[in-house]
Formats: sequence, structure tokens, C-alpha cells
Amino acid sequence: MAILQTLREKAGPLVAGVIGLSLLLFVVSDFFGNNNAQRRKADKYYELAIIDGETVTYQDFETRVQDLVEIYKMSGTNEVSEEMMLSLREQVWQQMLSEKLMDKTYKKTGLGVSADEVEMLVFGDNPHPIVRQLFTDPNTGAFNQSFLVNFLKATETDEATKNYWLFFEDQIINDRLNTKLVNLMSKGLYVTGKQSEYENSLVSNTVSFSYIARNYATIPDSAVKVSSDEIKEYYDGHKDNFKRTAQRDMEYMVFDIVPSESDLKESEDWATREKENFAAATDIVQYINLTADTRHTGFYNTFSDLPQSLRSLAEAGDRAAVTGPYFEDGAWKIARVVDVAERPDSVRAAHILLAPNGARSMAQARQQADSLISLVRSGIDFEVLAMANSDDQGSAQVGGDLGWFSEGMMIIPFNNACFSGKKGDLVTVETTYGLHIIKIIDQSRRVTKYDIGVVDRQVIPSNATTQRIYAEASQFAGTNDTYEKFNKSVAEGNLNKKLAMNVTPDQKELPGLEEGRGLVMALFQNSKEGEIVLDNNSQAVFELPNMYVVAYCTRVQEEGTAPAEDVASDIRFILAKEKKAEIIAAEMKKLAAEGKTIYDIASHYNTTVQDATGINFRSFSVPGAGIEPGLISAASASASGVLSKPVEGNNGVYLFVVNSAVPAVAEDLARVSERLNSNYQIRASYEAYQAIRDKKEVKDLRYKFY
Repeated sequence: MAILQTLREKAGPLVAGVIGLSLLLFVVSDFFGNNNAQRRKADKYYELAIIDGETVTYQDFETRVQDLVEIYKMSGTNEVSEEMMLSLREQVWQQMLSEKLMDKTYKKTGLGVSADEVEMLVFGDNPHPIVRQLFTDPNTGAFNQSFLVNFLKATETDEATKNYWLFFEDQIINDRLNTKLVNLMSKGLYVTGKQSEYENSLVSNTVSFSYIARNYATIPDSAVKVSSDEIKEYYDGHKDNFKRTAQRDMEYMVFDIVPSESDLKESEDWATREKENFAAATDIVQYINLTADTRHTGFYNTFSDLPQSLRSLAEAGDRAAVTGPYFEDGAWKIARVVDVAERPDSVRAAHILLAPNGARSMAQARQQADSLISLVRSGIDFEVLAMANSDDQGSAQVGGDLGWFSEGMMIIPFNNACFSGKKGDLVTVETTYGLHIIKIIDQSRRVTKYDIGVVDRQVIPSNATTQRIYAEASQFAGTNDTYEKFNKSVAEGNLNKKLAMNVTPDQKELPGLEEGRGLVMALFQNSKEGEIVLDNNSQAVFELPNMYVVAYCTRVQEEGTAPAEDVASDIRFILAKEKKAEIIAAEMKKLAAEGKTIYDIASHYNTTVQDATGINFRSFSVPGAGIEPGLISAASASASGVLSKPVEGNNGVYLFVVNSAVPAVAEDLARVSERLNSNYQIRASYEAYQAIRDKKEVKDLRYKFY
């Protein structure tokens, strides 16, 4: 036993060492092996954004989105539409962006919000606007503090209520932090006396002047030479001017999923076979609702309102006869007369709508309707009751009066109650809107109307047709897997290819395509220039509503600073314009040095002198010249009667003579200073955040997932 115990004691550390070594080898092999590579690949795939060096994952972002969805649902929004989801995702993105960018700034500046501050913002004499909005009584418009206290007590026992409150508490704290930062920055701004004087001097004169323009296009491009060294030098000094967003160009083929001839024939044969059964049906409406693709409406039409295809059926008056099949609105149809009746051509009615809601069930609505009908029959005015009780606020304001309407304008039960009853009737009817108390005010003359029952079979692509079209698209993609092959097939087959230019990562729609978001996502995730676009499963055929699409990426532009070669032509244009400006300015100086007037120079250039009036430093444009800030600033600061030096503008080079200058009434410097200070403080409220964002790197990859 002693020996066994000794072995156990010695074996213990040994086993532990072996296990530890095994675990170490497992961890190391996992780090350097395939598992780690897969993990890194997965991390990269789920990377939704990089904000100031910090990664935001899809999982973290989606969790925040779903939390916000729950908050909205707790606020009374039961259904969240796709449009609302887009708004919620954007709200979460802006919040995460602000947190990642601003939290470091708050810490560096020593800003924070204490528990005492939060309590003051909630329970103080001047609660935060969020608190006021949440706990203001909608009936009185007054802030209800007891409602607030009871709500916060509920957070102690109810987790959902607690989370609801914590969401808004975070908003209050973030808003308070932002307010502190803005105040800190805005109060640190100061307008000096010299600034006020300079600002005041900018509008010291309002001038009228005459000018001539020599457009850059008058100098041929061959007259100026721009070297590659000049392009490189300009590019190196102006790289910030060439930042750009990610874009793609795409060309694609659409394979429409449309019914084939056999699909058309199959629907027609079905309608032909169904004629006998339709003729034998005793409950026509029930038969239509059980058999047809479209339910029976029950609306009556006059003979003149019937489509041409049904007039002979109505005219014959044989209720057992079935007409058709006939093709209409993408369907084969057979028809039979359900009823012929003398009904009003139009009706004027008023109603009281009692809609079921959280405080009223349909059974309670029926009881209330009985009470209201009794009041009407006892002599109480219907219009007064409608104004006080109807949930249809549009008609309630006019005593429930809906005016005159023809058959088919109202929902079916409401329509039939009005057109089947008599003038003066008081009836109730239930619709999807609730319970209606209807008063038939008046009816026009009665005419013969027809209720025609139609059994239709929509012609839709069969599975075989859909599979055949998919096979065509798949074969096209397989045969033409490069852009060169694609263009060759298009040319040989005289095919109609479509273009989508300058597509952005967040674009939702594409030309001629519905619900093309998946294709846009694939275009940015899986495509290379000159290659076919593939989805995440490496499939080239994209299924969109009523079509298949095969697409090719024709241009890739990544986000960031454009390479020099991509913007060389733009830079060449800028430099050429500068050199043309030098040539024109030298010509103008030479002519001015010879003593020529502005009219002489205009004659030399075979142009005319133009006039501009009422121009000051803050003017936006010059009549006849357009947006030319250089010309505006030079003219507003020049003396009268003197021919100016050449002014290089956006569109050409200008010479001018100021004809008159009217001094502006000087503004009080204290008021100028106050206005500038106010402007700075307003700018601080939104430019501070933008300045911080501009300095930080933000890589938005949401397009990969949404």
C-alpha cells in the first residue's frame, strides 16, 4: 500500500505535466494550424466596421439592432416594417459611431456625468426633454411626475421595464456629455476686435462694374503642355482632393421568367374543362371563392360599366349560361350571371365607425352601437352623435357624411348595405375597420345592375418553365465566365445587355431590377474587375422577382485616395487651365500697358463688355458670368474708374472697371462681435463631432450584410 501511494504521489505531477504539455501542443497547433486560419477568416467575414482601429462585428451590431427593435415594440409599435428596420439600423450605426469616436474625447477632456447629475436630469425642476416626452400626460399636456415615479418603481421588479428605462437613461447621459463638450468648445471661442473690424469691412461697398471675359476654351489644348512631373507634383500636394468612395460598374443580362405557350394552353384547357362544373354549381359565389384565383367581389355594375366581353352574357339574361374562356388581364376566365337587380345608381350616406381597440372589443362596439341607434330613434341628431363618437375622424367633423358615391367605391359589406337598403334606413354592418352605423341619407334613381361571377386562372410560369429559364441563364453564365466572352455572346446574339454605373455599396436599387440588394452586396464582396459576379455560394445566377440575372463587374473603384494614374486626366485639365490663364492674363496685361480701354480690349477679342450691379463681397454670383468668387471679391474691393488687373476665375480670365461704389452703412462692432460669437457657438454644436470624425478612420462595411 505504501509503494502504491508513493507511485500515485509521483504519478500525479507527471500526469499533470503530460496533460499540460498536451494542452499546450493543442493550443499551439490550433494557433498555427488550420483552425486558427478558419477563425481569422470567420472574424474577417463578420467584420461589419472598423472605427478608429476598433472592430465592430456583425453579431454585436445586430444585437444592438434587435435591442432597439424591442424598445420600439415596448413603445407601442407592434409591426416593424422593412423601412423602419432601415431607420433603426441607421440609428444604431450613428450611435455606435458616436460612442467609438466620442468616448475617447470625453475621457481625454475629463468629462463625465455623475449619478447626482442623472438624478437631477430625471427628478429635478427641469427634467431632460426625453423624460418630459416619456412622462407627459397626452390628455393634459402636463408633465406627470407620479407616472415617472411609478414607472421607475416597476423597473425594480420587471426586467423588460428596466431595460426599457436603461435605454433612455443612456440616451440622456450621452446627450449630457455631448452638451458639455459643445459648451466647453463654444465657450473657448472668442472673437477679437480685429476680426469684427475685418468682418465689417467685407461689405463696406456695394459696387456696379463693367467687365469682359476671355474663356479658357479660346486657347487650344495644343498650345499648352503638361508634363508627367507636373502632374505628379500637383498630385502629391493635393491628395486630399482625390479622396473617393467605393464604386462598381456592372453590365448584366436579364432572363425574364414569363409563361410559356404551354403554360398559356394549360390555363386555357383548365378553364374550358371547368365550364361544365361552373354551370352546374348551385351556390355560385361559394364555387368561385373555392375554385378561382380571385375571390368574388359582389359588386353590381350597370350594363355600360361591364367590359365588352361580358355584355352579351348580361344581355341574354340566362343565369345558367357560362361564357368563355376568354383571356383578360393575364388570366383565362369563364363567367356567369350571379344576380340581376334594380339598385340605386349612387348613394349618399353617413356613418359612425366604432373601431375595436385596446379599450373596446367588438362585442362592446355592438353594445355601444345599439345604444347609439336607440338615441337616434329617440330623436337625437345622427350628425351630433357622429361628431362625438365616430372613430373616422375625417367624416366625424361633418357629422359622418360621406357624400355621394357609386357602387364599388366602398368596402363590400358597407357597399351592399347602402345599395341594398332604402333611403332613410339605419343599419349596422361589420367590416375590417370595425362596426359601422350607417344612415342612408339619399339614393339616386334605380337602374338595372348585374352581379357577374368570374372564375379565373392566372397564367403563371410553371415549374418546368422556370427550370428551363434558369437552365438558360445558368448555361449562359457557364459559357461566358469572362467579360470578353460575355461581350462576344452579346454581339453575336444581338442581345440586350443592361448597364448599372457608379453603383455604391449601400445602394438598394438597380436600373430595371426589383429587390436587387443581394446583387449589389455580391458585387462588392465577391467580384473582381472583368469577372462574373458570384454570390456567397459561388453561384452566378441571381434570382430576383420574375427574373434571373447574370452580371459582370466592369470597373472597380475602392474607397480612399485615387491612384495618380486614375486622376491624371483631371489633373492635366486643372494644370492646362492654369497655363491658359497665364497666357490670357499676359495678353491682357500687354494690351492694358498699351493704354487700351476695356472697350478696346473687348473689341480686340471680338467680345462685348457686360455690366453687373449691386455686387458686394457676400454676393453669390455675377450676372452673365455665373459663380465667380474671385471676380466678386476683386471688384468689391477695387477703386472706381480704374482698369483692373486680370482676374483668374472658374470659367475664364476677367478684366473689369468699377463704375460706382456705394458705401454700406457700418454695423456696430459690438453687434458684429455678438453675431460672430453666436455663429461660432452654433457651428461648434455640429462641427465638433464632424471634425473628430474626419480625423479618425472609419471603414463602413455594412453593405456586406444589409
